[in-house]
Amino acid sequence: MTIALVFLAIIMATALGWLVRQTLNTQPWNANDPVENQPGRGVLNIDPAKIGLLSFIAVVTSLFALFLSAYMMRMKLGDWRPLPEPDLLWANTAILVLASFAFQLTRNAATRGRQAAMKIWLLVGGVCTALFLLGQLVAWQQLSTGGYLITGNPANAFFYLLTALHGLHLLGGMWVWGRTTARVLSGADVESVRLSVELCTIYWHYLLLVWVGLFGLLLST
Repeated sequence: MTIALVFLAIIMATALGWLVRQTLNTQPWNANDPVENQPGRGVLNIDPAKIGLLSFIAVVTSLFALFLSAYMMRMKLGDWRPLPEPDLLWANTAILVLASFAFQLTRNAATRGRQAAMKIWLLVGGVCTALFLLGQLVAWQQLSTGGYLITGNPANAFFYLLTALHGLHLLGGMWVWGRTTARVLSGADVESVRLSVELCTIYWHYLLLVWVGLFGLLLST
């Protein structure tokens, strides 16, 4: 339970810190229009889509925290037998780090109006994410071949559950990535996709943080 609460606190602190930085970086005296004349924006001059994403992240974080609490309580029972984590998970983690880094470079390119660089790094981020998901499926196959079936032990079930839950959230992000990439490849200007790119970047950074927390827990238990 303690680890789950710490996990939740870290994620929420990260999200809150980002929100505060966005607020402090806003300089209304340099804006072309006052906040009240900008449709869809509130007092903090933050796009509603960003607030929506942060709200979604808060919900997802609570979901993961609940599962981690159940994980910590269940492992204390006598029938819990930890399974050996495939070495492939280390490579998958490195690939997800590269995906997050690629999305950060995509955001930087979009901010600077560099459409060609934005297109390249957007594709790299998507490809790396697809490789991560494929690697997770291969890791599942390795465990299944080794006899670590989902029904064999509670530890096995939790491993498949947590990694699947994380993968499903990445797949949801890939849907948004696909729509954004299609717009970029069809010739959309940088300004029209800048917000989508920024939201993808935030989401990928968040899921990387979640995976690092999950992977660390799985390795330590």
